[in-house]
Amino acid sequence: MVYLKIKRLIDIILSALGLVILAPVFLILIVAIKLDSEGPVLFRQKRFGIHKCHFNILKFRTMRIDTPKDTPTHLLENPEQWITKVGKFLRKTSLDELPQIINIFRGEMSIIGPRPALWNQYDLIEERDKYGANDVPVGLTGWAQINGRDELEIEDKAKLDGEYAKKIGFLMDVRCFFCTFLCVLRKEGVVEGGTEIKVSSLQASDIMNT
Repeated sequence: MVYLKIKRLIDIILSALGLVILAPVFLILIVAIKLDSEGPVLFRQKRFGIHKCHFNILKFRTMRIDTPKDTPTHLLENPEQWITKVGKFLRKTSLDELPQIINIFRGEMSIIGPRPALWNQYDLIEERDKYGANDVPVGLTGWAQINGRDELEIEDKAKLDGEYAKKIGFLMDVRCFFCTFLCVLRKEGVVEGGTEIKVSSLQASDIMNT
């Protein structure tokens, strides 16, 4: 598909510009995270990319290093106690997602596309297969994110991802891009431990800080 090549070129240009322009913001957040709590600045997590290939997504760490291991946020008892002060701000403003600009520059993600599923979120992967949503680049934000985000159930999210895959194009990406800013400003659809990380207890291993 010709547009996918154009889309990749746009991703390279915009992510490179983003890394340069946002360098001061990165520096401020890195210092804030280090001053607020012990531990690494970045959190890495195994996710599904295009064609169900695995890669490590990058986020700013938002939880304490003594958080119970291998436990999704929504299964923690009183999850708020494990989230750092800076982490709460990062999550509410979605600034914890900024390091994914590096994933975009590397070609592991795109700016716009279905959000990359957890490596063991098999229910979402299977649903996306029905609509061809696993065969387009995953993204920092996408059609599902501006139409419900964490509030969406797995089936609804997969259908929206499939709709994006079917209509993928420049105008669709532009629409998702600008609508994302409105959603972030309004803090719409953000639910701590939302449906993006709802998996069965058998699938819950190796998940933390999502």
